[in-house]
Amino acid sequence: MHHDPSFLQILWFVLIGVLWSGYFVLEGFDFGVGMLLRVVARDQSEKRAVIHTIGPVWDGNEVWLLVAGGATFAAFPGWYASAFSGFYLALFLVLAALIVRGVSFEFWGKVPSARWRAGWEWALAISSGAAALLFGVAWANFAHGVPMGPDHQVHASLLDLLHPYALLGGVTTLSLFAALGAGFLTLRTTGAIEARARLWHWSLVRVAALSLTAFAVWTASQHSSTSIAAVSLPLLEHRSSAFGFAGSTLATVLLVAVLLVSLFPNALPSSTASAFDLTLVQASSSHYTLTVMTVVAAIFVPIVLAYQSWTYWVFRHRLGRDDYDGALTPVAVLEHRHRQTADQPTTPPDPNPPAGVA
Repeated sequence: MHHDPSFLQILWFVLIGVLWSGYFVLEGFDFGVGMLLRVVARDQSEKRAVIHTIGPVWDGNEVWLLVAGGATFAAFPGWYASAFSGFYLALFLVLAALIVRGVSFEFWGKVPSARWRAGWEWALAISSGAAALLFGVAWANFAHGVPMGPDHQVHASLLDLLHPYALLGGVTTLSLFAALGAGFLTLRTTGAIEARARLWHWSLVRVAALSLTAFAVWTASQHSSTSIAAVSLPLLEHRSSAFGFAGSTLATVLLVAVLLVSLFPNALPSSTASAFDLTLVQASSSHYTLTVMTVVAAIFVPIVLAYQSWTYWVFRHRLGRDDYDGALTPVAVLEHRHRQTADQPTTPPDPNPPAGVA
């Protein structure tokens, strides 16, 4: 039996990694903003500004999860089925956290009550942190291997998945996403919010670098490789907020790459015996299915990327408490910004006007 993966199988394994990288980066800073809402914003106007930095884009960012999950199901249905056989409860908890987070965004401003808002702020922070932690736990288990027999059914409870290596993976994604969120806020806010976000950013970068280095070294020891410890290098401190955010983004992408490299050529390794590993070949769809998926992806992925890039460009303006003392929606803020731009003089006034000119 031929066990080497084909070109299309390798291609889709890489593309699934790209999709998960996109999701971890985009939803990563969404999770981070949610976790940091109560510490970087002090009053209602500041909290509204922080929420609206991701308000127009967070639901679009979640599409990356749907696409990544759908691509995994279509390209490697065996991988999808085996993962769900043992991760069903864990993935249900992730889904519950995502639902609570979405509801928190929608319900936060529905009732003019400080207690109501505080409750949903805590719900947003806890659900964002829980999702960030659980995604790391799940992917660390993929890399580590799970109890799996020749039928490729995972025989593990939720507690079996919470071993030290998996928990370190969860702490790594939790701290990394929090650093991403703080870095994102330094680029999208002004005034006191930006100053607090900047302080949190550099503190969280150090925590993320420590946990990421420990996780990379542990992963390297399991897979006879030391080069992957370099994933923490992009987190080295930068004076520029843009470079700092870019470094956190690159570290997130490299983390996903490390996890995929540790898996290859398997889709899901077995901790019971290597003979029971689920390989990409065993988990894959047919050559025809992969071919059709490749054509569809080549057509529609650029369209999705172009639309999402346009969305970020439209809502690129920095936000602060002054924007939300009266305006309550992202569209209202944009209109306010456009009016400010239109009212500004195109040329500066002459500091020394001619005599007789007031």
